[in-house]
Amino acid sequence: MDYILETERLRLRQLTLEDAPFIVELVNSPGWLQYIGDKNIRTLEQARFYLSNGPLKSYEQFGYGLSLVERKEDQRPIGMCGIINRDNLDTPDIGFAFLPEYIGLGYGFEIASATLAYAQKQLGLEKIAAITLPQNQNSIKLLEKIGLTYQHPFCFPGSTETLHLFST
Repeated sequence: MDYILETERLRLRQLTLEDAPFIVELVNSPGWLQYIGDKNIRTLEQARFYLSNGPLKSYEQFGYGLSLVERKEDQRPIGMCGIINRDNLDTPDIGFAFLPEYIGLGYGFEIASATLAYAQKQLGLEKIAAITLPQNQNSIKLLEKIGLTYQHPFCFPGSTETLHLFST
């Protein structure tokens, strides 16, 4: 297995269609539904469609995207982290999500800080953004801890939902 990067406890690797069961689990977890939104992915077929048209397509287009975070000790998938190009942002942004039982254990900081360093050093991305809901205090704390600072409120075109935009 080729890994994008490794930290003390974690590995980051590209997602594959074989990760569909994990995707179903992650995108239907309480934190994902509350802070990212319901993607209506309930079946393995829907998860494979999401993977094909999301992360896998991003790898082809940009050479990076959301990737699977796994623990080294047991190869257990625990979340996603990566750099995303969004049509409505002028700079790539970092995104992450974890299964509930792995939140608060330092995994988010460990992989997000390594991913940010990878994006800047290996991918040559000078500026990285992030977006989050104002009420998602865990994400805000993590973004600030990895060195991003709050810029201003942000809405995607056609949406009235206010997000917070952070940047390096």
